[in-house]
Amino acid sequence: MNRPLRVLAWLTAGLLAALPATAQDWLIRNATVHTADRAGTLPGTDVLIRNGRIAAIGHDLPAGQAQVIDAGGRPLTPALFGGITDIGVEEVSGESSTVDAALALGANAADMRVRPEFDVSLAYNPDSVLVPVARIEGIGWTLLSAGSRPGGSLIGGQGGVVRLDGSLDATGPRALFITLGGDGANLSGSSRAAQWMLLDQLRDEARGKIAQESQFALLTPAGRATLSRYFNGQGRVMVRVQRASDILRTLRWAQSNGLSIALVGASEGWKVAPQIAAAKVPVFVDALANLPADFDELGATLDNAARLHAAGVQVAFYLSDDASHNARKIRQVAGNAVAHGLPWEAALAGLTRIPAEVLGVDGQVGARIAPGQRADLVLWSGDPLDVASVAERVWLDGKPVPMRSRQTELRDRYLHPDTGLPRAYPSPAH
Repeated sequence: MNRPLRVLAWLTAGLLAALPATAQDWLIRNATVHTADRAGTLPGTDVLIRNGRIAAIGHDLPAGQAQVIDAGGRPLTPALFGGITDIGVEEVSGESSTVDAALALGANAADMRVRPEFDVSLAYNPDSVLVPVARIEGIGWTLLSAGSRPGGSLIGGQGGVVRLDGSLDATGPRALFITLGGDGANLSGSSRAAQWMLLDQLRDEARGKIAQESQFALLTPAGRATLSRYFNGQGRVMVRVQRASDILRTLRWAQSNGLSIALVGASEGWKVAPQIAAAKVPVFVDALANLPADFDELGATLDNAARLHAAGVQVAFYLSDDASHNARKIRQVAGNAVAHGLPWEAALAGLTRIPAEVLGVDGQVGARIAPGQRADLVLWSGDPLDVASVAERVWLDGKPVPMRSRQTELRDRYLHPDTGLPRAYPSPAH
């Protein structure tokens, strides 16, 4: 084949690999099935997939017309939660035209604009190159984060859960993002004390206690309607907060105002774990956070997740550093928590069932392996919480995911020069 035809064949193969696979029935035989459900781990077990759903789990299941895959005892899990990310709303962090994750309508920190009606999921691009990079690593879904910068406010706006299956729209209810403590000080007049003053005013506006036409009003009519829903318990409020004293004030304020909250970060959560458990508030933890990044995280410790779980707190995981481009590291986060005392099954639940339940999408994503659930599955080469293991096969809604991404294509380009594509640098022979 001449060079132009080789290039055309390579590009055609790449385009076909990017297209959704045809729906097909599958029987995954003899897997170690980590259900992330009450059934726990089931060794030597078969999983039958029909019409994109899990039809049966058991031993020696008849295949019928299903394609059979012998797992050889390897681990099978639900597709993993990718954490709280900007996948699909941030392509290149250094190029502002590709970043849609944060809102700042004001000119600077002194010109705060509060727009809780901002919904970052409306900017989601399912064709982002970050989607297949995460997907071939076993990530099936993520929560898009709404952030703020000076000119925005401590209320960043709303994010939503997106499936990494090519879908355009977010699924399930939206979540409201609030930043408190030291990280939110530059969004609240340079004082964390002002945060509570501002939140109380916003609550009063949402409840109609401050007239819309008041010169002191901060919310638009749409903003009032949005906040009113959350103050009526309709939707989860994700509160980014680290320091123990700020966590306690957050719990108190949420309880007095009827908010359904989850804590994000909570580096010092272990100090007040009994209070968090008593309030029935889940926590999204970065179990790689050890050295304090600032004065709010002086109590950071690698066993934070284990201590919270031991106290009865629901623990899920997120990655605080470059979470979008390195979503695959979420497995390392959970594995690190296991290395520091968290039970293995609890760590898997923190990457599957727990975040799905907390975010109200259990059923919209395949976060458990059980009959009737969506067949969002990953077959691993070994322990999925060990970074030495890799995802060998991924299914979303029972459709096999092409195990290709921009990264694998670049790898193959340099490993296999016969693709017909030009090399970035001349080979030594030339």
